[in-house]
Amino acid sequence: MDRFCLDCSELLKGRADKKFCDDQCRSNYNNRLKTEKSDFVKEVNTILRKNRDILRKLNPDGKTKVSREKLLNRGFSFSYFTHTYQTQKGNVYHFCYEYGYLKLESEDFLLVKREEN
Repeated sequence: MDRFCLDCSELLKGRADKKFCDDQCRSNYNNRLKTEKSDFVKEVNTILRKNRDILRKLNPDGKTKVSREKLLNRGFSFSYFTHTYQTQKGNVYHFCYEYGYLKLESEDFLLVKREEN
């Protein structure tokens, strides 16, 4: 049964478990796989960095209140955050790295910055 290079599709000769013609084909193939997998990660990281930057700019003093509309107008995406923190009272803060927000009863949000210990 003929076997073909996973990168260039050339006929392979040699060992039965050989997958590539040479080191260049192996490298090309693995780099392409890595790039395809990392495109999604890059896209999500771009959104997270944008969210963090919006929170940072709207909250220069470490704690403030802003409207949902203000966040959305700047391009904030509520679907993306790095982690959550739940207080003993049950309030859930969503964080983009060290900057977080808490949904208040109105259409407002409390913005906070986690202080390093």
